[in-house]
Amino acid sequence: MQKSNLVRDRDGWETIGSETHFRSPHLTVATDEVRTPARHEPHKWSVVHRKPAVVIAPLTRDQKFVLIREERIPIRAAIWSFPAGQIDETLEPDEAAIREVAQREMREETGYELVAGAELVSLGHFFSSPGFTDELCYFFLARPVEASAAGAQHESSEAILDCREFGADVLRQMIAEGQIRDSNTLSLWARLVARGEIFP
Repeated sequence: MQKSNLVRDRDGWETIGSETHFRSPHLTVATDEVRTPARHEPHKWSVVHRKPAVVIAPLTRDQKFVLIREERIPIRAAIWSFPAGQIDETLEPDEAAIREVAQREMREETGYELVAGAELVSLGHFFSSPGFTDELCYFFLARPVEASAAGAQHESSEAILDCREFGADVLRQMIAEGQIRDSNTLSLWARLVARGEIFP
């Protein structure tokens, strides 16, 4: 799996070599040997290369956010989060392809879709855990959304247990109490607050 175009050698960064230890359709585990701007001697680091992803904050007409509750095997828990998914179509997706994936993931995981004349607002991207992976996630605010006639149609591999609407005050309390604890949702919430889409 190649690295994203947003993660590349420049400004004094130089990849000396890379040894792949494991590869699957979703990720590659490798040891990269890199010379950095601050270190002249090459440094080895274990890296998980992952495809980019989208994270969506669906917002209804009455200002309720739509979240899913999904079992997450790595942490042995079911947690509430914004819908999200990997971008599988191409290594370097363009803006149109990214938006298409965002709308599809929202529809499949929540059963909600944009109403006529609604907007899908791009909020940039972030790196989910840059200490060990180059995964980046594109943020979107979808407003307004409504439940579709078809309902949710998520993949069988996804253990989505529930989907509900939450007001910003309730969601804020869930974050404060640690009920919301995944980096995607917390980071998108922070971006929404920072841009003035919601108020802390």
